[in-house]
Formats: sequence, C-alpha cells, structure tokens
Amino acid sequence: MHQYIERSTGNILTEELYADKVVNFIYSNVRENSAFVFNALTNSISSSLLGYLNYDSLLASRLAGNLAFLKKMRVDMSECLDLPQSLDTPRRIFERRIRYWDCRPMDNCPRCIVSPADSKVLIGSLCETALFFIKEKFFSFDELLGEEKAYWIDAFSSGDFATFRLTPEKYHYNHTPVAGVVKDFYELDGSYHSCNPSAVINIVTPYSKNKRTVTIIDTDCEGGSFVGLVAMVEVAALMIGEIKQCYSEVAYDAPKEMASGMFLKKGQPKSLFRPGSSTVVLLFQKDRVVFESDLMQNQHNILAKSRFSAGFGAKMVETDLNVRSSIATRKR
Repeated sequence: MHQYIERSTGNILTEELYADKVVNFIYSNVRENSAFVFNALTNSISSSLLGYLNYDSLLASRLAGNLAFLKKMRVDMSECLDLPQSLDTPRRIFERRIRYWDCRPMDNCPRCIVSPADSKVLIGSLCETALFFIKEKFFSFDELLGEEKAYWIDAFSSGDFATFRLTPEKYHYNHTPVAGVVKDFYELDGSYHSCNPSAVINIVTPYSKNKRTVTIIDTDCEGGSFVGLVAMVEVAALMIGEIKQCYSEVAYDAPKEMASGMFLKKGQPKSLFRPGSSTVVLLFQKDRVVFESDLMQNQHNILAKSRFSAGFGAKMVETDLNVRSSIATRKR
C-alpha cells in the first residue's frame, strides 16, 4: 500500500500504482538475478517499445475512446482545451492541454514559488543541520546536476529541494515555478527507471541515474522572483520518449525551445513529458526559500502509510497538489 495526502481536502488517499506487480518483479527478482536483463528492460529501446504498446498501438487506441478508460484515468474533460473527440488515443489523452488559466489558478504574489506540475511532492534539504535533511534518498546531488557542472553543484550546496512525481493519469505539461532568466540549459544521458515508489526504493538514487534535462534560472533580475538561482531538473522515466521543451508566454501559443538568455514568466507551460510517468526536481540555494507549512506537516503524518517511509526509515508522506499552486515563499 502507498498512501498520500490530498492537499485540497487533507484526506489520506491510497494510490493506484499502475503495473505495480511488473515493477516489483523487474526491480527485485530480475535485478538480483540478471543484470543484463534488468539493463535491457530499462534502456531507451525498451522504454520506447513500452510507450508504443501502451500509448500508440491499435489496441491502445481502441481503449482511448472507451468512457470507462477515461474514467479510470480520471480525465476531467471539462478542463481540456481540445475537443473530446480529438482525444482518441492514449497518447493524446496523456498529452492533453488544459485551460490552466481557469482551472489551475495561481497566487500572483511575487514572493511565491509555485508547483511545476500536477504531482505528488516531497520536500527536503541538502543541509545537515536542517530539520528536514534527507541525504542521498532520491538522488545523488552531484550526479543529478552532472558531475562536470561543478559550478552549479557549488551554487546549490546545502540548499533545499522538492521532488514532484507525476503519475500516468496526470496532466503532463510542466510549468515554470519562478520568473527569471535562463542561465544554462543542458541534457544528461541516463536510463529509464520507473518512478513507482517501489522502484525508487529498490534502486539507489534513481532520479540522478535517469535521462534528464537541467534548466538553471537566475531569478535575481528585473521582473524575477528574487529567490536566487533555481535548478529545474526534468527526469525521464519508463515510457518517456522525449522531454519536449515548449515554453509559451500566453496559453500554449508560439512554443519556444529553451535557450540561455530567455526570460521565463512564472506559471507558464515550459515542457511536456511524452509519454509515461516521470519526475521534476527543483533545487534552491541555501536560505532563499521557506516551504509551505502544510507540505512539511503532511510529510510527517503518522497515519498515512507511505512506501517511502517504509523503505527509507523516515516518515515521508507525499502531498498531491496542482500545478501553479504555491509550494514556498521567498525568505525575508
């Protein structure tokens, strides 16, 4: 069982983990008994094949038009920007656009940092003196940013982080958490491990082993959020064929690739995972942000049964939240 807290209600809910038995098999028996098979199952070819079978094949397309399928995927058609009849394949459902300006309202306070995704969040610190210090649980800090990027590693040393885990039914556009100028943008190669909690627990630092895209945003600029440097790491996972960069200043219009020197407005569409479940990691510099109190309280809820808590020996309960909702504020 894996439970989380729904932010809007405070209720403890149980997550339906897709293909849980398969994931448990791959990340226990296969990994232990055959490294070759395990590596083959988590490489780009296998990930793309799984993506095709689940999102593009004829059988998958037949399922997409089934109302029961849409209900199971918890797709709220009233949010969608596109006509219902155009969402005729699992891929198109997965890559759906929504009227985020209406159904995902944003706190326009310039001090607020917002969630980059519809997701389940955990927060932590890289500073050993912090109350919510989590060392080497979800990622190797140096490896996550790329060990050759020593200057960024130094910049975020002893800072804070938040991990946002997207599940298959979620809206899969990522939005900008802050306003600022892109200082650096680069991609790092890696595998395609699942973001299922069992996989995260069984593989040491999986997020930093996966293929990922890193965007460094300088917010200390005119029109910026003034929370220092922010690293937005978009992590590819099982069945993710591509992380498409498509920043739009208005709605989803005139999408642009990421490039150094671009100014990003807060809360706007930045990229799209296509398709599958995946994760976004935000890194903040030391003493620049304060996380929202409800996220910290939820994380230590003694009633929820979280696989992360069981696997890592510390209470770590996720909060399910909406993209563009406030997760932290600028430290005074």
